[in-house]
Amino acid sequence: MFFSLFTGFNRAEAEAALNVNADGAILIDAETGKVLYEKDADSVLGIASMTKMMSEYIFLEAIKNGDVKWDQEYSVSELVYKISQNRALSNVPLRADGKYTVQELYEAMVIYSANAATIALAEVIAGSETNFVKMMNDKAAELGLKDYKFVNSTGLNNKDYQGQHPQGTEASDENVMSARSVAGLALHLITDFPDVLTTASTPKKNFREGTDDEIKMENWNWMLPSLVYGYEGMDGLKTGTTDFAGYCFAGTALRDGKRYITVVQNAKDSNGNGSYKARFDETRRMMDYAFSNFSLEEIIPKNYQVKGNKTLPVLKGKEDKVKIHTESAINLVVAAGEKENYQPVLVLDKDKINKNGELTAPVKKGDKVGYLTIESKTGDKLSFVNDEGQKSIQVDVIAAEDVEKSNWFVLMMRGIGGFFGDLWSGVSSTVKGWF
Repeated sequence: MFFSLFTGFNRAEAEAALNVNADGAILIDAETGKVLYEKDADSVLGIASMTKMMSEYIFLEAIKNGDVKWDQEYSVSELVYKISQNRALSNVPLRADGKYTVQELYEAMVIYSANAATIALAEVIAGSETNFVKMMNDKAAELGLKDYKFVNSTGLNNKDYQGQHPQGTEASDENVMSARSVAGLALHLITDFPDVLTTASTPKKNFREGTDDEIKMENWNWMLPSLVYGYEGMDGLKTGTTDFAGYCFAGTALRDGKRYITVVQNAKDSNGNGSYKARFDETRRMMDYAFSNFSLEEIIPKNYQVKGNKTLPVLKGKEDKVKIHTESAINLVVAAGEKENYQPVLVLDKDKINKNGELTAPVKKGDKVGYLTIESKTGDKLSFVNDEGQKSIQVDVIAAEDVEKSNWFVLMMRGIGGFFGDLWSGVSSTVKGWF
């Protein structure tokens, strides 16, 4: 039904018909970060437990660097114990005198969005949640994100900490980001640490299985294929719900080798009411739109030569010009019929050519002489959630052959020929002037 809704539409019409019911929303290609749909994607809004994606990123980076070990044990702090006993929040209860492995806490954080477990990992990594929050904001800057503010590791309202919120923050403070930045964070997370999806796609798991403390954890991502709003290919990533943020979800799904990422913030139903179902319904609409309307296309082939710029002149070479072409292809996810809307743009390296646009021999096959990118014929700017995406539509332009430098005798004769040619041209012009 959804596919037929958009068949024959141009992209603008399809986007207008989509009109996701959320305060902020975005859909991106997970290969390049190209934005395929957006609605108020730069509005800075609450993110609730989508915050934990940053905590996951920093944790997995610590594991990768060897700063933290999976079997490392954690002794429960007063704050973590206090938070863990609040079952009104998403939590696995922890014993005051208990010891828990880092892996147990990580699984509780990713699968069950356990808040106390998240704070525990922040303490393992940074000594305190206060120090960890600084790491979160620093990492966001390092990743090139914009429009963000982290005040705790969990996404809880700071007031839920009952006076023990991270130092330097206020009880009224909240974690906020734009949909564009949330999508950028999600893209970094699954690109840099793809194994996170193995845990994030786990529908159910028992915490401390086989002990008196065993508790069933059901993934809050109810779009996982075996859960109530199951969606084919859905394997992540993070839900979030607070009174401040509303119903939020950063989702990702993979089908036939193509992956997309969606974000909704404060999603609502057709009656304007927020709910778990609303955030999954709006996500489903964006995912259906992506899988039905977009495909990966070769926009520029390998060894492509730009019309009118198939060669460059060469100074002091055995040949006076050299063929140039693209070193690789440019592939891009585009809507049906959109492929023809792009045109090549050649940018030559000013350090390689002189003021007359000439290369100087010798030129080696494979030497980079510039790059080629693409732009929309309609003037619309291609939008990506990160700088790496922009690089995906830029390929090197290289020399297709060798051009050796001429020997001194040939260069001398060319010079003499040029001198007499210029002389004859001057005499000819003078004589013509007499008549």
